[in-house]
Amino acid sequence: MPGPLSNLDIMKEADAFPYPDKEPEAYKVLSDTLYTLIWKDGQPLGYMLDFVLKKLLETPEAIRGPVIVDEEKRTVRAFELPTEPERTTLIAHVMGYWRENKTFDILKGWRSELWPVFGSNDQVLYSVERSGTGLLGVMRYGVHMTAYVKDETASYGMKILVAQRAANKSTYPNMLDNSVAGGLMTAEDPLECIIREADEEADIPEKLMRERVKFAGMVTYIYITDERAGGEAGQIYPETQWVYDIELPADFEPQPKDGEVAGFYLWTVEEVQQKLAEGRFKPNCALILIDFFIRHKIITPENEPDFDEIVRRLHRKLPFPGPHQVGPSTIS
Repeated sequence: MPGPLSNLDIMKEADAFPYPDKEPEAYKVLSDTLYTLIWKDGQPLGYMLDFVLKKLLETPEAIRGPVIVDEEKRTVRAFELPTEPERTTLIAHVMGYWRENKTFDILKGWRSELWPVFGSNDQVLYSVERSGTGLLGVMRYGVHMTAYVKDETASYGMKILVAQRAANKSTYPNMLDNSVAGGLMTAEDPLECIIREADEEADIPEKLMRERVKFAGMVTYIYITDERAGGEAGQIYPETQWVYDIELPADFEPQPKDGEVAGFYLWTVEEVQQKLAEGRFKPNCALILIDFFIRHKIITPENEPDFDEIVRRLHRKLPFPGPHQVGPSTIS
């Protein structure tokens, strides 16, 4: 039976895409299965798996539009209509066709939420159905919040609010989660998103959120899905999360509201660390907690030998454009 996960193990599970300078062999093996989705100016947009490209080419051109593949450079160009609404509509037709024909299992988790694909740091090229973003390997954006209460009887003077995902979730059912989290839809402001999610998932009042929530920075990493994500394993998820903290009143009791959360636990730092080491958290939520522990001086260079690599993996340099490249707390 495998032993407990180290903090670096936890980071490597969330930031799983091999680094070419550190893991050249693994990087080459994976790269040989990928095509880079690019825009007509050559700007990389995502990492598309070879079997997805095959299905895209098999899709009638009347639905998908022209697709240009460069086998030597392993690039693919697609969806290059003149305007953003036209491109979004074209991709919606492709995703709808795949869903209707049961081409990909991942689309069984259809969310009817549009997520943005940026062509530059501030220009949305088109929007994609949330459940289909991994098929294109494009950037995914979200918001994650760690809630805690002050407790002088606990180590580090706090206890942390942990959510457990509902058993009927299509992705990572029953796993532990951050206090509140959600995906960022096209044109949605991250702060407004976390306020909405806090109400929907934990019944935290908007007034309390606006008074107490604090923006704590951004994290960037590249996840590779497994069977827990639902659908096809091996999808590439380059992700950016806007990170928030909130100190809740000691007497506040969150309540599951939208059916996505089974319940909440108020745990000491040590209890959270134990569950992290056991692999009980959804991988990117574990990453957010590592970031929280670093920011609150619970993980330090003095007590963590892999501190520098952990920090690098929390702020991975990504080759794709978007607001993560300039680091604002909101999308304009």
